[in-house]
Amino acid sequence: MKKNSLKPASPINKVWWITFGTIIFALFFMGAATGEVAEAETDEESNIQKLVDKTGVNSFIGGFEEAGMTDEQVAEKRAEEAAELEEINKEAAVRNAEVQEAMHNRHGLFPTGIGQLVMIMVGLLLIYLAIAKGFEPLLLLPIGFGGILANIPVVEMSHASAVVGQPDGFLYVIYSMGIENGLFPLFIFMGVGAMTDFGPLIANPKTALLGAAAQFGIFATLIGALVLSDATDVINYSLSDAAAIGIIGGADGPTSIFVASRLSPRLLGAIAVAAYSYMALVPIIQPPIMNLLTTKAERAIKMEQLRPVGKLEKITFPLIVLFLCILLLPDATPLIGCLMFGNLAKESGVVDRLSDTMQNALINIVTILLGLSVGSKLSADKFLSAETLGILLLGAIAFSIGTAAGVLLAKLMNKLSKSPINPLIGAAGVSAVPMAARVVNKVGLDNNPQNFLLMHAMGPNVSGVIGSAVAAGVLLALV
Repeated sequence: MKKNSLKPASPINKVWWITFGTIIFALFFMGAATGEVAEAETDEESNIQKLVDKTGVNSFIGGFEEAGMTDEQVAEKRAEEAAELEEINKEAAVRNAEVQEAMHNRHGLFPTGIGQLVMIMVGLLLIYLAIAKGFEPLLLLPIGFGGILANIPVVEMSHASAVVGQPDGFLYVIYSMGIENGLFPLFIFMGVGAMTDFGPLIANPKTALLGAAAQFGIFATLIGALVLSDATDVINYSLSDAAAIGIIGGADGPTSIFVASRLSPRLLGAIAVAAYSYMALVPIIQPPIMNLLTTKAERAIKMEQLRPVGKLEKITFPLIVLFLCILLLPDATPLIGCLMFGNLAKESGVVDRLSDTMQNALINIVTILLGLSVGSKLSADKFLSAETLGILLLGAIAFSIGTAAGVLLAKLMNKLSKSPINPLIGAAGVSAVPMAARVVNKVGLDNNPQNFLLMHAMGPNVSGVIGSAVAAGVLLALV
């Protein structure tokens, strides 16, 4: 037993190469896709060059170069960096002013009183779906309740106090301390990492490609949001808005919140609700797409049993992924770093108390606060608009495209692979862990009672979490 747990299996090198290739593929495709829609903003510098400039490799090389500079050269370099930072701050200030103006001029679909009543009904609907249907109850219930509290007249629990010396609304306080600065999503990722077993991905590393394929929904939705904005007068999405909306295609709620809080705070509530709603609707949305794109014979394919994964592999995997992220895409390090820290705490076996806290107490507390604070953005004046309806539509399209892309790539891999691959596992490439993998397993059992796909589906499922975080890092670096 000890020998099996410590001996690195022969395919271990493939794990690192597949992971490395997946990240490079995501970086290249994301840069190319964003380049098409942001050409006007990148006349002087290509998006690929922007990514290269923001890699850790470039920073480390710059550090070695600086070691050989004179004091005058270092001072000149610092002055150039300060000028660039000042220019970035000016652009951020202009963008913030535009956002504030858009918020001020924004008109809801209903008068304030009626709108508040409508949003209270929406909150009750989310609570109903959580309790009666069991759709992501840990999140939809606090989000729905927070939405009700945010729309209570007069009290204004989701706003800063208009009277000097009076306390701010408690939902506003929670939002400011955990969502506005992106802290809660990072804590969620830490807990998810502590609960995640990367063994199926390590045992069958080529399934990482399925997690990458599922991110196509992000790119398609980013472009679709800009097209929709140009085609209508009532919807006005900037490139930052479109990038934040696109992350919904990864079906990863914390990542969507993290990106939206940085790129499009005004649309955070709609983006968060859309992301978690479609995550909750995985059992309804995915099966029709899976059945449409596969034959019964393909859905009945039995896959070979996964090889045992040693403890050494499980310990080194999060460190290697973190190292690659630091070198290639530092902007994704907050998400990837928290995910891998939680996983390392779990797999190391020497900090069980910390791992248990992340898996239970920490993630439960943060889930409550995150749900309530996201619900605070469901106030009628922020949520009831044509832009919100556009986000809900684009989110459904994004999720469907991500599912379809994963299934189609799995079909291709089955044709090219020596060992059988059930195309259904491609649908698990979205980041809805572990619900998407359970849906894949259920559909597989419906077509073959002896076909247990859960562990095989967990490979692309957990790689989808990494893929969505990488995509988020690329967007934050480019937009």
